[in-house]
Order: sequence, then structure tokens, then C-alpha cells
Amino acid sequence: MITPRQRRTLRRFATVFLLANTPVAVQAAQVDDKPVMASAPGTNVDRAPTLTVERYPEDWSHLARIGEGAGRWTEPLKYIPLREDGAVYLTTGMEARSRYEAYQNTNWGSAPDDGYAWHRFMPYADLHAGSIRVFAQPIVTAISGAHSRPRTPVDTTGADMLQAFAEVEAEVAEGTTLRVSVGRKLLSLGAGRFVSTRYGPGIPQAFDGVDATVKGPRREVTAFYLRPVDTSPDDFDDRGSRQKSTWGFYTTHWLGGGRSFGVDAYYLGLRDRKAVYDQGAGKHIIHTFGTRAFGDTGSWHWNVEAAVQRGTFAGQRSLAWGVATEVGYRFATAPLRPALHLAADIVSGDRDRDDSRLGTFNPMFPNGKFLGALTPVGPRNLVHVKPSFAIHPRADMAVSLAGAAFWRQSTDDGVYSVPGQLLRGGSESDARFIGKQLELAIAWQATPELNLSASASVFDPGSFIRDTGSSRPIRMVSAMANFRF
Repeated sequence: MITPRQRRTLRRFATVFLLANTPVAVQAAQVDDKPVMASAPGTNVDRAPTLTVERYPEDWSHLARIGEGAGRWTEPLKYIPLREDGAVYLTTGMEARSRYEAYQNTNWGSAPDDGYAWHRFMPYADLHAGSIRVFAQPIVTAISGAHSRPRTPVDTTGADMLQAFAEVEAEVAEGTTLRVSVGRKLLSLGAGRFVSTRYGPGIPQAFDGVDATVKGPRREVTAFYLRPVDTSPDDFDDRGSRQKSTWGFYTTHWLGGGRSFGVDAYYLGLRDRKAVYDQGAGKHIIHTFGTRAFGDTGSWHWNVEAAVQRGTFAGQRSLAWGVATEVGYRFATAPLRPALHLAADIVSGDRDRDDSRLGTFNPMFPNGKFLGALTPVGPRNLVHVKPSFAIHPRADMAVSLAGAAFWRQSTDDGVYSVPGQLLRGGSESDARFIGKQLELAIAWQATPELNLSASASVFDPGSFIRDTGSSRPIRMVSAMANFRF
């Protein structure tokens, strides 16, 4: 339940945010007695940036030019000039989201049924002053209705700072810029299979540290050293992890001017002082070397990724690998605009829990939605195939149906959740088949600011789950309302 303290904190934060921005927004619309944005709806609407999960990549500076807006009511909040020449300006926005999830036969019946709702409020302010910017995004969260669910780091953090960083950008060559950020931020690299924002649960995954990006017309390289932020339930007590840290570089080379085709190459390091696998627990240092090819013709789209991991676990060698593929086709001119999609993954497990070498793949900080919106199984020791089909009854609505099947890659390793917890040990069964899942989802962009979505899923256990404990089908439903601008 939302506590009185959390309710008071949420009210105070919303009031301060609105009071702080409303007068400035009025001023922004009356600079030099001229409107900053066009009043006619639909004018140059294609110039508005796509709303992102991280929010800081959005560039609203086009609103400084008269007639460049689309007439949306939010535009006075997206570009607030603080100097007449426009060299200093502020961008603001917010997200208010409630997401309900309910589970029957949690962990195939070994945990109690439960249903709960995550709530979060995330305003932000982005100050630009020439080549310098300061970005801040607080978060206020609560969870209600959770009776038997133990609190986890993704549930609630009270009121805290989700993102707060300073950044400087400079041109280092013609058409090439260097951008350096220091502080706390959300970060997603490539397709998000190793470093992602964990946007779906109650608390996104932020990182403390430094990152630097060199960006040119055809290539982008990012280097970083980061610690994931560990969340705690009280106010303003989230801290950079003392257990985990990550570092490396990620480069993208685009093969066309439109950036629809490209190749990535990356090195990612991870230090986990208390890693836990079916084989045991210990300090794990991982060096991941990988590459990705991606493309989108408008009809066909694809994403293929492969990685090898080397390192040490508990002082002994570790070696793991993974391959992921996605391919899809859109029938853009057909009625209902149907789309087909096929995803397949294979990630290694440990071949022998009794030897000294670890073979379990570690996805670091993955985007769990690759496997499904409500899938209980994560990308370790896994073979996964997922075909899906989607239609669009309206231009702003999508309905999808996906089926998935899951196997263990190694019969001597267990099954893990998306965050990496061991769900079932592998010592009691030689079976590979974990189970199959069917998921129906619908999403509706009701307004440019409001997105409504829902999904229902059932996971039917396979022979491995039946051999190792409770084996009831997991039934899961979710519903979400997300308002943001």
C-alpha cells in the first residue's frame, strides 16, 4: 500500500514541479511579444523528436524557430528560453505511470499467487547553456496491493534521483563531436542485450559513472566506466553498487546515410563480487567481445548478434558464449498492416558443475522483453524460439500474439530469471525442455501523451520443470497506463 509519507512526498513533488515550470512556460510563449511556436495543429509535426526512455537524447531546440512547432499544448514546456538569444534554454517533461501485474502459480506453483501495481512519477529538467548541459530526473515510486510478494530492488525506491548528470560537448573535427557525461543516467547500448534501462518494472536501472562518446557522420564510439545504482525503499538512499561495476567501449558503424543499416562491435567488462550460479558463488570478472548487424528496409528488418565471454570465476577460468537473431517483415500496404517476426536465442550454460570452469553466460543488465513481456525465464543457459504476429486495427493501435518455447542449453546447469536468480537447479533432471508460452498483447496510443497497454500470458511447464518441483502452469496478466511528454 502507498504509505501516508509516500503520498505526502508525491503531492509535494508534483506541486513544486508544476509551480516551478508554469510561470516560465508562460514567459516562453511571449518572448519579444511573439509566439515561439505555431498555433496551427499539424504544422511540421515530423520535426518533433520521438519520445525516448532515457529522455535526454531528445532535442527540442527546433522550437526556437517560429513556425516549427505542431501546436501541441506541451510545446511551451519543451523549449523555455532563458536568454533572448536562445543560447540558454530549458526543456522539461514528465512521466506518470501505473502498471498492474497479477500472477497465478508463481514459479510454477512454488510461490504464492499475487497481484500488485507499480506507480511512478518521473519529471525531468534539461538545462542547455551553449556546449554544457545539466540533466536531472527525480523519481517518486510506490507499490500497492502486494501481499505475498517480497520487496525487490525493482519495486519501490520512495523518492530518489533517477538521473542527474552534467555533460559537455565540443566539436573535435568537421562533422565530429565529443560528448562527455559525468553523474547518474539511464543507458542502453545497441539492442540492449547487455546494458539496458530495465524500463518495464517499477524502477528503471540507472548507472553512476562517466561515459564519453565520439560521434561522426558514419560512426559512433562510446567508452564508459559505470556502477549500477542499487535501490533502497527509503527516500534519497539509492547508491552506486559496491558489488558490481562495468566498463568498456561500444562502436556503431552505419552503412548508409539514413542509419537504417549498420554493424556494431563492442568490448564490455563486468566485475561482480558476489555472483551466484548453479555451480556456486564467487567473484566473477567477465570480458565480453561481441558484434551485431542490424537493418531495416521498411518491410524487412533484422538484428543478429553474437558474443563470447572470457574471464575468471572464484579464481578459475570461465568461458561462455551467446547468439541472438531477430528477423521480421511488415506488410505495410495490406489491410490491418500485419507483421511477422521470429526471434531465436541460444546462450551457453555450464557443462559440468563439478569442474572448476564456469560456462554459464552472463547477460549483465539485459532487456528482458526480448524473451517476452511477462516471461519468467532469463537469458542464461537457454535455447529460445519465439515467432509472433501483429496487426494494427487502427493507426495508433497494435495487437500481437506470440508463442515461445524454451530449452536448457546444458543439462548440467539450471534455469535462471531475467535478473539472474537461480529458479531451478539442474542436478535433479537430464531433461532439456523448460516449457512453452503463449502471450497476447495490445497497445493503444490514445493521445500523443497517453499510452494504454495490456497483456495476458500462460507458461506451460515442460519436462525439466516437472522433474524438479512444482509444475503448475503460470498465468500472468498486466495492464498499464503511461502518460508522458
